Amino acid sequence: MAELSNESTRDLVILEKIEQDPDATQASLAAQLGVAVGTINWHLKRLVAKGYVKVRRVERRKLRYIITPEGLALRARLTLDYIQNSFHLYRLVRSRMLQTLAEVRKMGFSAVRLNGDGDVADVCRLTCLEQGIAIVDAAGVPVLDAHGSKVLLLWEVKV
Repeated sequence: MAELSNESTRDLVILEKIEQDPDATQASLAAQLGVAVGTINWHLKRLVAKGYVKVRRVERRKLRYIITPEGLALRARLTLDYIQNSFHLYRLVRSRMLQTLAEVRKMGFSAVRLNGDGDVADVCRLTCLEQGIAIVDAAGVPVLDAHGSKVLLLWEVKV
């Protein structure tokens, strides 16, 4: 879950990383999460101001981040939200895939080509497998284009 797409996701990931390693530095957190140190600094200051994280100086230039009970409750809430959003996305993609595969069958095809990768493409792949639609790397079949959270059916079939 290293993708930091929104503030809640960033807060969740930062809280998880701090929980795993209270001695983590802003630089190490930034490197692990693939963001600028300033971004981590901004989020940490906000989490401290809201009472979710405490900062203790352990050496002259070394800080330790401690998640407060309120921070643990926030992490639990954010984790639940993340799981609910993930299941919502899964159900949405799966429903759309079932409709799309019905169209594919109606057009007389039993195979598709799948472009894309990531979680949405994985849901597409599993739904095709479950529905008996082969995924092939060939021309002459409809193309499922899975990028981000969208799946498009392209009918550019060359026979």
